[in-house]
Order: sequence, then C-alpha cells, then structure tokens
Amino acid sequence: MPQMGESIAEGTVSRWLKKVGDAVKRDEPIFEISTDKVDAEIPSPSAGILVEILIGEGQTVAVQTIVARLETDAAAAALAPVAAPVLPVAAQVPAAVTLPPAAVVVAASAAPAPVAASASSDFESRIRSKSSPLVRKMAADHGVEIGGLSGSGIAGRVTKKDLEQFLAQPPVASVAGASMHAPAGVESHGPMPTPWAGDTVETMSKIRRLTSDHMTMARRVAAHVTTVFEVDLTRVARIRNAMRKEFEAQSGQKLTYLPFILQAVTQQLKRHRVLNAAVAGTDVIYRKAINLGIAVSLDPSGLIVPVIKHAEELSLTGLTRATNDLAARARSKKLSPNEVQDATFTVTNPGTFGSLMGTPIIPVGTTAILCLGAIEKRPKVITGADGEDTIAIRTCAYFALSFDHRVVDGADADRFMVDVKKTLESLTDVSV
Repeated sequence: MPQMGESIAEGTVSRWLKKVGDAVKRDEPIFEISTDKVDAEIPSPSAGILVEILIGEGQTVAVQTIVARLETDAAAAALAPVAAPVLPVAAQVPAAVTLPPAAVVVAASAAPAPVAASASSDFESRIRSKSSPLVRKMAADHGVEIGGLSGSGIAGRVTKKDLEQFLAQPPVASVAGASMHAPAGVESHGPMPTPWAGDTVETMSKIRRLTSDHMTMARRVAAHVTTVFEVDLTRVARIRNAMRKEFEAQSGQKLTYLPFILQAVTQQLKRHRVLNAAVAGTDVIYRKAINLGIAVSLDPSGLIVPVIKHAEELSLTGLTRATNDLAARARSKKLSPNEVQDATFTVTNPGTFGSLMGTPIIPVGTTAILCLGAIEKRPKVITGADGEDTIAIRTCAYFALSFDHRVVDGADADRFMVDVKKTLESLTDVSV
C-alpha cells in the first residue's frame, strides 16, 4: 500500500485490475485505491506475473502493508500456484502459503505495533498516540479532544473519518459538564429509512461516503451565507470569439469562459484577502498563495476538486492548460494526492449543466466558494450614449458566492463580487 501523501496513514483497495496469474508490465496499473484525499490507480513497480493477492477489494490497511506478490523471475512464476487466498488485515500467513523470506520480514515490520497505554493525561501525548498530524490539526481547529474518542484505524488510532463523523453528529442541549455533540450511536438524520418492495439498495462508493462526510462537516463548521450577482459577460464573449481560433491553434487548448473568470477572481483575491483565508480557532490565516480548487464531476461516481496551485502566477494560457489538464486527469483517475490538497478558494461551475445559480457548501479550511451559473443570452435594459434606455441582447450569468460569516462580513463579500463583476464587464484586452 503506497504512501499517498504525508498525512495519509491508510488506504482502501477499491478494485484489482489484474487477477492472479496475469502478466503485468512495468508501470502498468495493477489495482485501484481510495484514500480520504483521492482515488488512484497504482502501477506495477516491475514486470512479472501476479502470483498472490493478499488484500481483497474493500479492505483498508496501513500504508506499506504488503497487498500482493509479484514474481519477476519467469521460471519461478511458472511454478507458482494459480490462485492464492486473500488474507484479512494483519493475519498470519498460513503454512500452505509460501512467501520469500524478505516478504515475510517486510510483512512483519508492516504490522502495527500496539499503542502503549499511557498513565499520563497529557493532551498532546494522547493525541499523538492515536492520530496523524492532519487529524490533530482538525481536532485543534474544532476544539475536540480526540484522545477520548474511539478510533477505527490501525491500533485504535482516530482517523479523519472518525473525527468527521463525530463532528457531523447533531449538538445536544447544553447542560453543565455535557458534550456539545450528540453521544456516539445517536442517529444524526432521524429514523433510519427502510427499503420498500421494488426498491433498489446500493452501497455508497468510497468517494460518495467521503463526500458525504466532508460536506456534512463543512456545513456544520462554517456560518454559511450566499450573495448573488448577475454578471454581463458580453465583452468577454466578444474577446473570446475574436481570439479563440488563433489561441486554440497556438496552444492546442480549448478556450472556454472559465479561464477569463478565474483570472478575474485571482486578481481580486489579491485585494480581498479575507476571501483567500482560513479560520484556525480564534485566528485568521491570510494565505499568500492563491490556490484555486476547481470542482469536477466524476459522473456517476461523485465529485472531486483538483487544485490549481499559485494561480496568481499564471497567464490566461496557463490557467487554461491547468484547468483542462486537471479536469482530464481527474476523470481518468490520474491525479496525485497533492493535486487535490491546499485549496484556498474554490470555483464550482454547475452552469455547464444548465443550472442558473446555486448555494454551494464552503470547503473546510477556506472561507468562500464561487458558483457559476449558466451563461446565456438575455434581454437587458441598457442606457445609450444619448441617455435613452433601450433593450439589448446581452450574454449574462449569475455568480453566487457562499462565504463564512464568522470572518467574512456581507460587505466584504459584496465588495469582492463588485470588483469581479467590474473586471469582467470592463474587459478590453487580455494577456495570454
């Protein structure tokens, strides 16, 4: 099980792409994994024959756990059994299964050591013994003492999912000494529905479960407010049409409206820093880098948000390349974990499906998200040079900004949106 980022301690084998006895080439995808950050195909480290699968689909194990055995010696592979049992996590290898000595040593070293019970009530030591740095930071941000939580991870460690589920529980009435969260086992959404005759029941995919947990926690953590502006994109449309053919011929990239919008957003985030920030307890972290998360639909499996790092350093061409590249690799599951981390501001574009506007949920660790509605031609009243009002056909869209009212006031959000609107409506020239 590969290490998919320094804060990730475990992964789930979601699907085997090869079966026992199959020949594989070096760097050929051999299985898929899911973590709390990304789904990814894992390539074979070398060419050979897959002679044993140790961890089955759906099992979650610690990083560096041996999940399969690949025989790179053709002669040895011919003598290998045609099938092998799938062992449970941390199970001992039965006598009937022969592993090379090196593999046995590595498997033993990968087995988790029991966490020693500490008599100390020191908060930091208990957290370190049960969680990763990412989980400890999340707990500190939300004021949760995770040392007292029951963990589902290796050796009882508290995982990110455990913490998200705890935070997603509804608050109970405040009484002296009582927790502000519902006790474990209390259903957070009322009575559990049951299927009726003719219904179909499907288990949520890994990415759907993670999205559910994350969205529930994100909605709970931030004080959500949404403001909506109508933006006239007629100038953008004209400039795009004028440069589109030459741009696409030179860059090889399809030119949409999105890069123009991302460029305007990036310019204004430099001026309105509270929209490019994070809340850490009673502190506000104003980010210097502008990392734009771009929501991508993975129909039908779910949603993922790859991140354009340091968007403030990119031209229109750079933003176009980055957007198209990340979206394509997101849909083909080729993203690396660091490409879905550290967003400072997010843009979602349901307008491509025809939606006029939406009120999106603010991702945890940021203070705002911009929702782009459908871009369409509308009749608008405009005032001519002579002062007379006329009806004209204009290319428009609704932009909805959800912001965290804990630190972003309505005036802050509206000033940001006014400046984004002005930037796009007064566009005269673009540096590619």
